[in-house]
Amino acid sequence: MGVISCYLCSSSISFMLTAAWEQPIFTTRAHVFQIDPTTKKNWVPASKQAVTVSYFYDSTRNSYRIISVDGSKVIINSTITPNMNFTKTSQKFGQWADSRANTVFGLGFASEQQLSKFAEKFQEVKEAAKLAREKSQEKMETSSDQSQESGRETPSGNQASSINGTDDEKISHVPENTALMSENDRLKSVAEQSKKLETELQALMDSNARLSDTLQEANSNAESWKSKVMQSQDENNQLRNKISELEDQCKEVNLERERNTQLSLRIQELEADLQEKEQELEDLRKQAETIPQLMAKCESVTAKLQAAETASRDLSEKMTLLQSEIDDSQHKQKNMKTELKKFMDVLDGKIDELHEVCQGISKLGIDN
Repeated sequence: MGVISCYLCSSSISFMLTAAWEQPIFTTRAHVFQIDPTTKKNWVPASKQAVTVSYFYDSTRNSYRIISVDGSKVIINSTITPNMNFTKTSQKFGQWADSRANTVFGLGFASEQQLSKFAEKFQEVKEAAKLAREKSQEKMETSSDQSQESGRETPSGNQASSINGTDDEKISHVPENTALMSENDRLKSVAEQSKKLETELQALMDSNARLSDTLQEANSNAESWKSKVMQSQDENNQLRNKISELEDQCKEVNLERERNTQLSLRIQELEADLQEKEQELEDLRKQAETIPQLMAKCESVTAKLQAAETASRDLSEKMTLLQSEIDDSQHKQKNMKTELKKFMDVLDGKIDELHEVCQGISKLGIDN
């Protein structure tokens, strides 16, 4: 875990120093994981939520990197090499091993399509890194061949000088003046070489001074970068606070939207009720137009009703008279019935008497 943290620290520094020369060529969002360094089996989440994961191309180094930053923390800084492989372990999860970081990175995507695009881009970048390595190897081989050729030429010159100036047999046969002249020439060449060495030494000293100035400038730039990082952290904290405030405002806006939705539904219901009421009012207006006709009919019906009432009163009076007459006739009928009954009783008695008379007459006839 300490190796990974040191790697991430150095990665963050290199990320800040080289981000200006790098350009993003592909960007997506995913949940970042790292393999557990102790078990080498379990995944440890490197981000609490989905973060931006981008492919960067460094034109100065001709290299490709995968970089992801969570706030002010660099959680992925992986340089793509031709030996790396991206493996899909599920429909939405993929991983690759980084030997420099001594870890395995895992990415969880929201969809299978995003995972496929990331894997395709990984393969493209891998091929590009392979071509870049082959080109750099060709350049190194060419430069090494040139240095070997120059090295071969240099000993031949030394060999020639040794043949011309250090062969004891030839020097023993030349005159003394010739030896002095050759010695003088050798001293001159040594002086010239010393001048060249002094010039080269001065150039190295100047280069060293320039490098020290560059180092100081880099240190000052690092300090400025640190201050900028602190400022960016403060700005990030302010932005996070603003984001939380905006989220609260968004929640309030969502509540207002829900209320507005409910109010709009209520307004629609009221508009529908209003349309119904307007339709009823229109019907009442149409009915009101027929009220005069109904009033005239009502007046005629009222007159007829009054006439019917007078006729009813007349009929009731007539019925009263008829009822009294009926009562009189009934009384008379009762009297007649009683008289008729009496008459019938008298008649029955008379008939009985007549019957008896007939019987007496018949007996008299028999006797006679």
